[in-house]
Amino acid sequence: MIKSHDRSYYIGASDTSYVVGNWTTKSFEKWWGEKLGIYSNDFTNVYMQAGTFLEHRILDALNIPNLEKDKQIIRGRLRVNLDGSTKDTVYEVKTHGTDKPFKVSKAYREQVYIEMYAFGYKKAYIVSYGLTDADYNNFYLPIDLKRLDLHPIEYNEEFIRDVYIPRFDYLSDCLDKGVFPKWNSQEL
Repeated sequence: MIKSHDRSYYIGASDTSYVVGNWTTKSFEKWWGEKLGIYSNDFTNVYMQAGTFLEHRILDALNIPNLEKDKQIIRGRLRVNLDGSTKDTVYEVKTHGTDKPFKVSKAYREQVYIEMYAFGYKKAYIVSYGLTDADYNNFYLPIDLKRLDLHPIEYNEEFIRDVYIPRFDYLSDCLDKGVFPKWNSQEL
């Protein structure tokens, strides 16, 4: 469960889509401003609040022995917070509406790759939980195991080594210097 929403000066696993995406967009510019501490993003809504509030209860419903919650690691400018983990497996919780089936997005998959990389794990699951209108109106309803699914994510060494790390290292250097990164896809 996220306690501090200050995301400046560190790059998190949930930032992976910015690290590997297009750096010439307005959304990247705004995100980079948050990293430099120029802007802050206090946006929240009931969907985000429900996901944050229910995260521990969803993990508890899995009944996984020795599951730890809210583990954090900082490696240079990389700061990764795990929703849940055992000694060798990541559990990343994602809530969604029940109006359509949950699909593991590219951004979610890449986020989990970086969580595994940061902790040195080779196993991970995205834990999806479908929320109904009643859940959004009452965060204390019991967890319905029929709406809970585990999606295995395989470690992707090639993505980490060839795509993520070169860009992350460059962005870390830019963050250390307090400058805006230059986009040159041929060099990265």
